[in-house]
Amino acid sequence: MKKQIVILGLGLIGGSLAMALRSFEDYEIVGVDRDGATLAFAREHAAADRVTDDAGAAIQTADVVFLCLHPRGIVDFLTAHRDRFKAGALVTDVCGIKTAILEAAQILPPEVDFIGCHPMAGKETSGIFHADPELFRGAHFILTPQKGNTPEHLGLMERIAAHLGCRDVVKTTPERHDAIIAYTSQVMHILAVAVCDDPDLFQCRGFEGGSFRDCTRVAALDVPLWTELFSMNAPALTRVLRTLEDNLRTYREVLEAGDPAALARKLERSAARKRQMNLE
Repeated sequence: MKKQIVILGLGLIGGSLAMALRSFEDYEIVGVDRDGATLAFAREHAAADRVTDDAGAAIQTADVVFLCLHPRGIVDFLTAHRDRFKAGALVTDVCGIKTAILEAAQILPPEVDFIGCHPMAGKETSGIFHADPELFRGAHFILTPQKGNTPEHLGLMERIAAHLGCRDVVKTTPERHDAIIAYTSQVMHILAVAVCDDPDLFQCRGFEGGSFRDCTRVAALDVPLWTELFSMNAPALTRVLRTLEDNLRTYREVLEAGDPAALARKLERSAARKRQMNLE
C-alpha cells in the first residue's frame, strides 16, 4: 500500500503543492478541501491522485499532512483534530508565520512529529484556479525544526524541497523566522497597500512604469489571509514599520532641506547596501 501525503486546503499554495508532488517518490497525494468548486477543479485538472472533503478521515491514514489553511484555521484544526492524526505521522504547514503555529502544535500527541515549514513563494492571486506546479521553483524553503523531530522526517522535508525545485533549505527558529518575514514580506505588502491609499491613485493611469507596477503588485491581496498574518505577527511587524517610518522621514527631511549633496550621500549608501546584498 502506498504511503499518503494529505494536502489540507487546496488554495494557491496547497493546490500548487499537490500538483508538484504528484510524482514524488511512491506517495499517493490526497487533496482535501470543503469548497465544491475547488474540489471539482482539482478533479478535472488531476491536481491530486484523490480528492475529498472529509479532512478527519483523510488525516487518519496520512503519513504526511500539509496544513495549507489560513493561520487561524491551522490553529483551530490542530485543536479540533489533535487525536486523529496517525501515530508516527509527520505534520507540517506552509504558513507565513511560525511562532503562533508552533505553539498551537504543542497540543499534538508525542507520537506525531510537527515541523514548521514556509516555502517562500506565492502570487498576488489566490485559489486553486491560479495554482502552478512550478510555483516553488527557485524559492527558499524555510524549516523551523524543534527538539524531538526525527532525522527521517527532516530528511523527508529536504527531499520534498528538492523535488519542488526549491533553491535551498533554510533552517531557523520560529522567532527569527517571524522577525525576518516581517521585513522581507509583510512590510512590503503594507507598503504596497499604503501606496494604493494615495488619493492620486486613479489619476496615474497611463503614467505607471515598471517600478510602480512592481511596488504595488501585491496590493490586491487576499484580505482575510493577510489580516491574520499581520495581526498574528504584530509585534515584529510594528518594529519593522517604525524603522521604515524613520527611514522615510530622513529622506523627506533631506529633501525639505534642499541639500542635493546630502541626498546623494544617502542614495549612494542605500544603493551600495542593495548592491552588496545582490553579490552575497
